[in-house]
Amino acid sequence: MSKTVKTASGTIAYAERGQGPVALFVHGVLLNKHLWRHQLDGLSDIRRCIAPDLLAHGGTEAAPGADLSVTANARMLREFLDALAIDRVDLVGNDSGGGIAQIFASLYPERVRSLTLTDCDAHDNWPPQAFKPFLAMAAAGGLRDTLNAMLNDKSIYRSPAALGPAYEDANTLSDADIETYLRPLVASDQRLKDFERFLAAFDNKHTLAIEDGLKKLKAPTLIVWGTDDVYFGVEWARWLAGTIPGTKRMVELTGARIFFPEERADVFNRELRAHWQGD
Repeated sequence: MSKTVKTASGTIAYAERGQGPVALFVHGVLLNKHLWRHQLDGLSDIRRCIAPDLLAHGGTEAAPGADLSVTANARMLREFLDALAIDRVDLVGNDSGGGIAQIFASLYPERVRSLTLTDCDAHDNWPPQAFKPFLAMAAAGGLRDTLNAMLNDKSIYRSPAALGPAYEDANTLSDADIETYLRPLVASDQRLKDFERFLAAFDNKHTLAIEDGLKKLKAPTLIVWGTDDVYFGVEWARWLAGTIPGTKRMVELTGARIFFPEERADVFNRELRAHWQGD
């Protein structure tokens, strides 16, 4: 069941399961907290697992005129934690959520107990080349028709021209999963406009600005990367591992793609459990 909490950035929707130290899971563009369902199911015995919806995604309602950039989303996460009276978290990010996690960890290192990054934007690779046609389509005004087409025919979402390359086997994703991800993005004219603004704000200036912060980040860091990712090559995992001094372990998942937290949940959950327990 989704919960909500009010912040200066908007009313933030989130899912929560478990008790104990908090693990905060940050999804990326086009998705929402549903991405982390297997982590909330599998790790709630050792963590209070919390997965919020980013601004312009899922059940979150951004404040009117709010900044929707990735740095603004990192600030929203701080507001979100403050609203829930949470001090420190084990931070986990994927895709653009991994970029937001880097920004958060650089701006608020005292709030990060540990960091886990999966395939994600980094340094000057934001947006990645393979995602630029989608951004160009959105900028040209085609977002509504494209999202509606994927909702009306889920095979379009799974196709090589859309989100198919994000999965090892996109057919394992149910129609209900796709509905859960995409339907909120077209729930109203305002939501669609907010999502358009979120996309238009993609710029590598946000991650370039926090490189010095990453170089000082001492939080124990785990990097888990799919080697078959068309958006974020494994060279970016190695860049992050070489840049963040707190890096303890880097894992390459052979053949995995960007959304492996869904497809390879068991192996990812084992890595998270070991990382959090210091094994």
